[in-house]
Amino acid sequence: MSIDLAQRVHNHNWRLDPHVRSLLDTDFYKILMALYIWKNHPDVRVRFTMKNRSKARIRDHVGMCELDEQLRHVQGLRFTESELIWLAGNRFYGQADIFPGDFIQALRDLQLPDYRLTMNHKTGDYEITVEGRWFEVTFWEIAILAVVNEARARGAMKGMSHYQLKVLYANVTARLVGKLKSLREADVPRIAEFGTRRRHGFLWQDFVIEAMQEELGPNFLGTSNALHAMRRGLPAIGTNAHELPMVAAALARIEARAAGVDGAAALADSQFDVLRKWQETFSGNLLVALPDTFGTTQFLRRAPEAFPDIARWTGFREDSKDPFDGAEEKIAFWQALGEDPRGKLQLFSDGLDVGHMIDLHRAFGDRIRDGYGWGTLATNDFRGCDPRGISALDPISLVCKVSQVTSEHGTIGAVKLSDNYEKATGDAAEVAAYRAVFGTEGVADAPVIV
Repeated sequence: MSIDLAQRVHNHNWRLDPHVRSLLDTDFYKILMALYIWKNHPDVRVRFTMKNRSKARIRDHVGMCELDEQLRHVQGLRFTESELIWLAGNRFYGQADIFPGDFIQALRDLQLPDYRLTMNHKTGDYEITVEGRWFEVTFWEIAILAVVNEARARGAMKGMSHYQLKVLYANVTARLVGKLKSLREADVPRIAEFGTRRRHGFLWQDFVIEAMQEELGPNFLGTSNALHAMRRGLPAIGTNAHELPMVAAALARIEARAAGVDGAAALADSQFDVLRKWQETFSGNLLVALPDTFGTTQFLRRAPEAFPDIARWTGFREDSKDPFDGAEEKIAFWQALGEDPRGKLQLFSDGLDVGHMIDLHRAFGDRIRDGYGWGTLATNDFRGCDPRGISALDPISLVCKVSQVTSEHGTIGAVKLSDNYEKATGDAAEVAAYRAVFGTEGVADAPVIV
């Protein structure tokens, strides 16, 4: 490890190591989605809300002033010219000129809107909300999550001696290397680093990427973090997320209310309208669908008629369904369309760790083109490694989702149903209205790992 992480943490000098140090320090799919938003919904306004799905409280390790200082630092960031040149001139997924000049100018002019950091007295923990133009607010999501997770980790490490920190990082490094060697020995292919949103810290994520590159060799695809990809000359990995269909569905609900009509058909179709607009901008390996926003089973049942072009898409990302059930469902879907599943991507990405990836590859490696987005348990697996014998460094399940959408015709709460009842978000009445349209087939109760 070229950087002495123990010494850097022991010094607690955040001006040398801010939790987020660039607007490019985000998941690549955020930038792709920003292009989609800028092109299709320039005037839509949204609210994002951070939610802690874990029992552990953030406030137990982080003071509000410290958190506010880090968030204020992020708000002052701007895209640099070198970063914009990288976005404008690079090839992503084999495609050149993905980002047009006027979009690059919009990024150059981007200033993040104000945020609101408060204490939620019902939960006894911090709440962060951001409101404004969707194109601007969307860049806050990953930054908020990265800031809060690193602030919590640093808070948990305060008071540790330099020796204890050395032991901590030695323990975690040994665990990481052991995981990577197991993946290499099992020859698990197409592994990408997906850990920005819940990372232990920026520098540790950089080391994890270096280790993956060294140990996995050609089985390492790259990283979802755009800044690390630029600095290390790696492929930037990512396509789209739940945010797009959540907003599309909310807009359909607003339009129906304004017109005084039922709107169920428009709501059901909104998930496919996103895909239609996405393929107007992107092609090839960027055509990867995330079907579980309102339930995967209903999506797959409706897709062949509602969106026949799905047959030529590259594949799917699996996020909230049991991955074995999800893969079987996708294989059956492709076969029903007359497509060979062995040529279609199934990107697993929900709470993965080494055992999951090895077992999934053994089960599906010769039946579908399996890939793996390895996130929290790559960049933040400090479980049991603290020499003090405490669990304050265990990862928590923190999300920052669209909670409200506003167009010229009104305002409404946003909803995500998921394939897991525990991951549903939104006002109870709105969730019930969505379930009346989308149903609950294939939805299950499962513990939220990360």
